[in-house]
Amino acid sequence: MRTKTASYLATTPTSQPKGKCLGKSLWAHRHYYLMLLPAFVAVLLFSYFPIYGVQIAFKNYKGALGIAGSEWVGLKNFKDFFSAYNCWKLIFNTFAISIYSFLVSFPVPIIVALLLNEIPGRYKRFIQTTLYAPHFISVVVMCGIIIAMLSPSTGPINTIIKMIGGEKTYFMADPNAFRHIYVWSGVWQGMGWSAVIYIASLSSVDSQLHEAAIIDGASKLQRIWHINLPTILPTIAIMFIMAAGSLASVGQEKVLLLQNDLNLKTSEIISTYVYKRGIVSNSYSFSSAIGLMNNVVNIIFLLTANFISRRVSDTSLF
Repeated sequence: MRTKTASYLATTPTSQPKGKCLGKSLWAHRHYYLMLLPAFVAVLLFSYFPIYGVQIAFKNYKGALGIAGSEWVGLKNFKDFFSAYNCWKLIFNTFAISIYSFLVSFPVPIIVALLLNEIPGRYKRFIQTTLYAPHFISVVVMCGIIIAMLSPSTGPINTIIKMIGGEKTYFMADPNAFRHIYVWSGVWQGMGWSAVIYIASLSSVDSQLHEAAIIDGASKLQRIWHINLPTILPTIAIMFIMAAGSLASVGQEKVLLLQNDLNLKTSEIISTYVYKRGIVSNSYSFSSAIGLMNNVVNIIFLLTANFISRRVSDTSLF
């Protein structure tokens, strides 16, 4: 018995240090890691290396002195923003547009995906293409289309209003109409493309579940509610978390293109203010401070949404 045990131990390979095992694994899969190397370098250069510049937010940055040589001013740039006369108006406008857009644009792609899933194949491709097309229109062209459509002199919207007996309205000059124009034009442009991920999730629904439900007498609406929707709930939860992580950020490109002196009351947001004062006026430290503040707020929203999703549905990013 001892002889067999001794011979077995003699032939059993001894455990190797973790470092050697890792090195062998890396070498064995070196071709795959070489393929990943360009993506790794790109992320390192464009996502992680720029973090070094975050310190500009706490300095009075001068290009001639560089980041390291510029004067350290602490929280002065943040205080300058919060002491601005229109600070809280900017914050309110930003969150008003962001939350309004979130409440509308988040459920619409889900509804579109559920409806497209029920359309027969020969019509489905045409409708999908029609819905996807606006996504590929540039922001500049899209804003030009919006302004032309809403023009009080030549726009078709005002022409129709005039034909039915109404009065022409200059919508782009109405501060109360700006948020509706911004949000609903964004929904029209992005709902088809945003629905793609939900359509992909719906493709994993087992057809036998629908067959069984039909035999039991379930209507189409009942099958959507009790089969399709529960199937894509994990995807909805992930998309909800990711959308919550950008609530404090509204891009300035589209807002600037639709903005004019008459609708500034509701169209002036944090990003446009930072662009005008920070970038145009060369206040790089100020713009960096506000960008850092936005990112911190977004991280808080992301962590909160992730915590709620994990508690409610056991689905989370981490």
